[in-house]
Amino acid sequence: MFNTALSWSDLVFLAHGAGMTLAVTAVSVAAGTVLGVLFGVIRFQLGPYWAAPLTFVLDVFRSVPLLIQLVLGNALQSIMKLGWPPFTTSCVVLSLYTAAYCTEIVRGGIDSVPTTTRRAARSLGMSWFQDMRYIVAPLAIRVSLPSWIGLTLGVMKDSALVLWLGLIELLRASQILVTRLQEPLFILLICGAIYFIISLPIARLGGYLEKRWSPND
Repeated sequence: MFNTALSWSDLVFLAHGAGMTLAVTAVSVAAGTVLGVLFGVIRFQLGPYWAAPLTFVLDVFRSVPLLIQLVLGNALQSIMKLGWPPFTTSCVVLSLYTAAYCTEIVRGGIDSVPTTTRRAARSLGMSWFQDMRYIVAPLAIRVSLPSWIGLTLGVMKDSALVLWLGLIELLRASQILVTRLQEPLFILLICGAIYFIISLPIARLGGYLEKRWSPND
């Protein structure tokens, strides 16, 4: 007979941790996507030479492990006496980390639009902004969506590293329960199931949109 000391209040504690994971992910992905779109357009428009400084900074965020970025970001805000709580520090670092990858996704999506298509749009009298809004954006989104969904799911899993800043997200909450109840396999199984449950809608939404926007439809 299977017995466990896990109580309803413990499950509520895990749910609160999952809520923190979703909050960090939502803020980081939203801010990172906005920055990624901005940086992606800049990189595409300026070209590899003039965008080299921006490219170098983004390469740093892509190359340095996220845990190191979180620790350095927390130390930097402490040195600068910004007084940020762990949630703010986590979101800022994760947003920049997300933006570094999203920039390449956006740049690749824009680059996938044929030059002849853009020339045709400009020959019809469209401005640069109209070209980007009505021609480039719809086509680039279709190409970029699968990679963006993968990035979002990756950021959700990587958000577990914010526990090193003292933020009690899902993984940290499960570790606290493991230490107290000494039931690591069962608690981590529940933790994994929660990650799956909160990730599945994002993956399914991405699959639905990808199928809906398929060029063959």
